[in-house]
Amino acid sequence: MDAEPGLSEQYRMASPWPLFIALGIPIAELGILFNLLPLAVGGLLLFGGSVAGMATESGYARTPWRALVVVAVPLAALGAGFAFTPINLPNRGFAIVAAAAILLAAGLVGTAFKTSSDPTY
Repeated sequence: MDAEPGLSEQYRMASPWPLFIALGIPIAELGILFNLLPLAVGGLLLFGGSVAGMATESGYARTPWRALVVVAVPLAALGAGFAFTPINLPNRGFAIVAAAAILLAAGLVGTAFKTSSDPTY
């Protein structure tokens, strides 16, 4: 009987994505708090890219490029809701919309230029 059931050499022991997901939102909030739009957008890019990476790693998405597009759409809706509704948080809304636009552009460009969905290793 195995001392550690379920563990094998073929599986990675830990994923790096949860740490980056957990850091993305606080970094974005610090950017909003100190009125640093690039920091806020960067934190949201870290969050969105990490969510796409986690979805790809766990098998929910074939490539991270389409996952980036899927993450960008709700972020854009959330940002538009913050910026253009009676909630009236324009700085937060514009940061979220900017991050969603960058994620969407990265996803579309990555999808357009990908050569194969099979890894080369």
